Amino acid sequence: MKSTFEELGGTYKQVGDYLLPDVEVPESTEVGFWGLQRRKYLLDHQPALYTALFLSGKLTAYLEEIDRVASKMYDRLVEQLKERDGITEELKAANQMEWVRRMNTIRSEAETVVMGELIYE
Repeated sequence: MKSTFEELGGTYKQVGDYLLPDVEVPESTEVGFWGLQRRKYLLDHQPALYTALFLSGKLTAYLEEIDRVASKMYDRLVEQLKERDGITEELKAANQMEWVRRMNTIRSEAETVVMGELIYE
C-alpha cells in the first residue's frame, strides 16, 4: 500500500535505517531592511493588501522587489546628496568627525525620502 506522499509522486531516500521524504526547499533570497519595513507598514496600515499578497503567494516576491528598488534608490540618493553637499574623500582625510556628521545627515535624509516614496505609499 502506497502512502499519500507516494501517490502524489513523492519519493523517499534511505538514510541509515530510515526512509526520509526526498523533498527540496525552493531557493529564495532574503528580504532586506527595506522589504521588512514595507512588510511592517502593510501589517500595521494595510492589512487587507498584506493578506491578499500573502494568500496569493506573492508577498515574498513583492517584498524582495520593494527591497531591491529601495536599495538602489537609497544608494543613488546618497551619492547625489554627497555630490550636492561637496562631501569628498579629501574631507574624510582632513576632518573625519565632520565627514561622519555630514554623512549621517545625508543618510538620514535619503532614508526619509525612500520611506516616504516607496515604503509608506
